[in-house]
Amino acid sequence: MDADAVLDVAGVGFGPANLALAIALDEMDSADKAVTARFFEAQERFGWHRGMLIEGATMQVSFLKDLVTMRNPTSRFSFLSFLHTYGRVVDFANTKTFFPLRTEFHEYLAWAAGQFENRVSYQSEVVGINSATGPGDVEAVDVSVRVGGRDGTLRTHRARNVVIAVGGRPRMPEGLPESERIWHSSRLLDGAQAIAAKEPSSFVVLGSGQSAAEAVDYLHREFPDAQVHSVHSRYGYSVADDSAFANAIFNPEAVDHHFAASENVRQSLHAYHANTNYSVVDEDLIRRLFRTSYLESVTGRRRLHFHKISRLVEAAPSGDRLRVVIEFLPDGSTTTIEADALVCATGYLRADPGPLLGDLLPRCRRDGQGRLLLDRNRRVVTHESVKCGIYVLGSGENSHGLSETLLSLTAVRAGELAEVLTKELV
Repeated sequence: MDADAVLDVAGVGFGPANLALAIALDEMDSADKAVTARFFEAQERFGWHRGMLIEGATMQVSFLKDLVTMRNPTSRFSFLSFLHTYGRVVDFANTKTFFPLRTEFHEYLAWAAGQFENRVSYQSEVVGINSATGPGDVEAVDVSVRVGGRDGTLRTHRARNVVIAVGGRPRMPEGLPESERIWHSSRLLDGAQAIAAKEPSSFVVLGSGQSAAEAVDYLHREFPDAQVHSVHSRYGYSVADDSAFANAIFNPEAVDHHFAASENVRQSLHAYHANTNYSVVDEDLIRRLFRTSYLESVTGRRRLHFHKISRLVEAAPSGDRLRVVIEFLPDGSTTTIEADALVCATGYLRADPGPLLGDLLPRCRRDGQGRLLLDRNRRVVTHESVKCGIYVLGSGENSHGLSETLLSLTAVRAGELAEVLTKELV
């Protein structure tokens, strides 16, 4: 084990969730108790959805829902503070929008992360978390970290608490692995750049949510001589409900409501308000794509194609291209497309933290569906012998509500957890 002193907090992952926690802990430090924390991130540097940083794309949440403002409006880590640092407050105000460019918000996140270089280890993948004290009471955990990539060295860090925030992993259609010509939308920009020199003439995009619509729009603009085929299981894109009343599902008190509710009520809330986040698209983008399609029908120069009520049947190599077969669900007829690339905007799977927990997992409780059971503070409910804290951020949508995996309450979640951690360490 490393000779470092025992950490108060070991963070697994350093995306927005744990970055916000690092800030909250920093701002709550006092002369009486400074929390020692270190975060371990598998990436080489800070990055957040780099593959979807499309030029001109905007955020779907207000800049006020940054890393800190909902918790501490005076924080020096706010988006406005970032703008002030770079002399852009006035110009941003003149845009008259609450929704920054996605590239600018990524720049903001990287700016904030850069102020914690002394507390984060990059190229450091956590591969296991085990009891540091054997089969008895667990006062601390040993966090095993692989440093330097797949063939890197293993190091162990001991901590009194661990916070797991590893985000989601791309979900691909069953039996369809990624390849040079088949990409998940999270690799859109890299994939498009790699194939650009081959002068592609046809793309297929699978999916009906925001990422799918953005991919269709981007490919149509970026490759002006290419055909772009959009495949939906429905009639077309549905509008995201971002109305004021519906958005209350992302208010801080909604977490308490959801957590206290029965399973039936939780499922109903998800069904009622899933259209605030899942398989929905901003109305402005829908209008732009429809206008483009209509214009092409008028001029007779059609490049944008919508395959409604359809599904992907096959995507197989065909020479140096792909043979993509689409089924029209009402009558079972098929269309075959010779494509240069298939983009799967098929969402993400929330990683199960369980496999990381080694000999601790048998002491962790699960719900009726096999998920780790979390308390209101997002601490894994364990056997009483586990004295240290195991916390999970971003994986408790079923227990904490729709906002759990989103940026909306990032600052609030971080503040709540930082308070719990600092109180426990007093």
